[in-house]
Amino acid sequence: MKHIVTVQEAVTAFADWIEPTNAELDAIEQEMPAITAGVDLLSTQIITLDRTPSELDAQRIRRAWRRLLTARRELANRAELDGVGA
Repeated sequence: MKHIVTVQEAVTAFADWIEPTNAELDAIEQEMPAITAGVDLLSTQIITLDRTPSELDAQRIRRAWRRLLTARRELANRAELDGVGA
């Protein structure tokens, strides 16, 4: 049996010297409300995959969608105020 090996490290993204910078961590923290709202929307959509959505399910999805849009709007407005956005 022949073994196939690589010359380089299999995954360089997990090397000890590769870590996010403080600026990248700050950007992630600022985007966290939008990320969380997106995960919540996805969770509510996943719940309805194996059944016919009820009116309550549809209401939960709409509410989660509105929270996501609000978080994205606030993020975009903050970026414009900071001079980052176009």
